[in-house]
Amino acid sequence: MPEGHTIHRLAEDYRGRFGGRKAHVTSPQGKFADAAALLDGTTLTTAEAHGKHLFLRFETENWTHIHLGLFGKVTLGDAPAPPPTETVRLRLTNDTAYADLRGPTTCTLITDTEKQAIRDRLGPDPLREDAEPAQAYARISRSRTTIAALLMDQKVIAGVGNVYRAEVLFRHGIDPYRPGKDITPAEWDAMWTDLVALMRQGVRNNRIDTVRPEHEPEAMGRAPRRDDHGGEVYVYRRADLSCHICGGEIRTAGLAARNLFWCPTCQKA
Repeated sequence: MPEGHTIHRLAEDYRGRFGGRKAHVTSPQGKFADAAALLDGTTLTTAEAHGKHLFLRFETENWTHIHLGLFGKVTLGDAPAPPPTETVRLRLTNDTAYADLRGPTTCTLITDTEKQAIRDRLGPDPLREDAEPAQAYARISRSRTTIAALLMDQKVIAGVGNVYRAEVLFRHGIDPYRPGKDITPAEWDAMWTDLVALMRQGVRNNRIDTVRPEHEPEAMGRAPRRDDHGGEVYVYRRADLSCHICGGEIRTAGLAARNLFWCPTCQKA
């Protein structure tokens, strides 16, 4: 499932390619056809993200709410658009660009009230200017749940997925199995600040990179990381390999229905 930086990058891309301009809106697949007919020929006024939820606003009273889920994907390109396939749920086109949405968990029109209800269910998003990290810490500091599970709970903090979860815990030397109540205010402030910086970098580069300059391949004389998420990391998907810092073996285990990765030496209990 895409992490929050991907959704914020999509919001930027939609604004850049379609913002302030009338769009031809269709649903070749047919599942969004009635809503597309209402939006067709209207102007995209804004696009925003909160966590893993994308919201598009056209010249109507409603928002287009998109959640990519596990299989959703957006393809953006320059005009002319290729012939659409039957899997395209939502297509936007204008005289310079097109955007195709395939396989989302959610693609529907919602009201302002419904949009606010979705946001109210989510924790603060490190990529939003209105985020309140104290809100997340209030829940973390009262919980006996592991910090690794809490970081993946979108009701606690929105937009953090498996990669950022594993990497921020490593970067701050925190055992993923520590209960939330044992995380100090200083540790939380440091992790939040780091997530803001890492995820903003993810939006800029459209990929996740978490290693510090001194641990880059060139600095260490090692081969670059090759993985479908596209960036340099410390522990994510590096099970049984050597830690870049201590040389110990990276571990993996299941936690909160996802694979957890960590270094037992650098992240002592």
